[in-house]
Amino acid sequence: MQNRITELFNIEFPIVQGGMVWTSGWRLASAVSNSGGLGVIGAGSMYPDVLREHIQKCKKATSNPFAVNIPMLYPDIDKLMDIIIDEDVKIVITSAGNPKTWTSFLKDKGITVVHVVSSLKFAIKAQDAGVDAIVAEGFEAGGHNGRDETTTFVLIPAVREKIQIPLIAAGGIATGKAMLAAMVLGADGVQVGSRFVATLEASNHINFKERVVASQEGDTLLTLKELAPVRLLKNKFFQEVQSAYLRCASTEELKLILGRGRAKKGMFLGDMEDGELEIGQVSALIHDIQPAGQIIKEMMNEFNLRKDELFRL
Repeated sequence: MQNRITELFNIEFPIVQGGMVWTSGWRLASAVSNSGGLGVIGAGSMYPDVLREHIQKCKKATSNPFAVNIPMLYPDIDKLMDIIIDEDVKIVITSAGNPKTWTSFLKDKGITVVHVVSSLKFAIKAQDAGVDAIVAEGFEAGGHNGRDETTTFVLIPAVREKIQIPLIAAGGIATGKAMLAAMVLGADGVQVGSRFVATLEASNHINFKERVVASQEGDTLLTLKELAPVRLLKNKFFQEVQSAYLRCASTEELKLILGRGRAKKGMFLGDMEDGELEIGQVSALIHDIQPAGQIIKEMMNEFNLRKDELFRL
């Protein structure tokens, strides 16, 4: 399948793996890339030397293109960018910040730059900043999300109307049917996050994978908007946050409740009660833990089947 996204990244299928913290290490990224998608190393939970190690291991594990996702709120972002250049990374996905800050720097080095947005306003700003493609992420997505709560089905056509560069849809996409729907609405490809959490290659804890598989509709909620909006599975920590809201807790108190290392405690170390469990609404449709390559194969088979059925109507 060839389109603007597969040509931009030199990949077989227009499927981009989300660069999720504590989940998207070199094993997952290389597995996705070896299966025809674009694997992504999530630098947001990595020290600089750890990121370098993951990039080097990913290069050994795949000869296909892969990307690195860098949240621009990362405190040592200068060091991460130096590693990107040193290790000759070809594709960088930036998020959580102003795309003007690093886009020109990266593009001057010949790097393809993609930026993640959650609204039309920021999509236009990203295009104006000179990025090569945009990931437009709807309210359904897991992890840190936009404050506007715009759903994927509304966001994608709104962004498509106003931008000319390639568009990647994200949020609530875990199946070939959802991929087809996003592309009918104007996307050139999709970013898949939550579905790749429940894979053999994902670096998160098995407890988290099993909790995702067991989750049902309504088990997640977007919260902590005063700090950084994040969609979480409901657990003991989540209930502590909700109780704080009921007593009108201040932002400072919310910061104290959140503390440090909550996401690592939950997703990486497997504490399902006191840890932060970031996942999208689509977790309710995830029923098993599979190899990443099998997920891509099933998605593309379903995409092609549904596309053929649609054109026969």
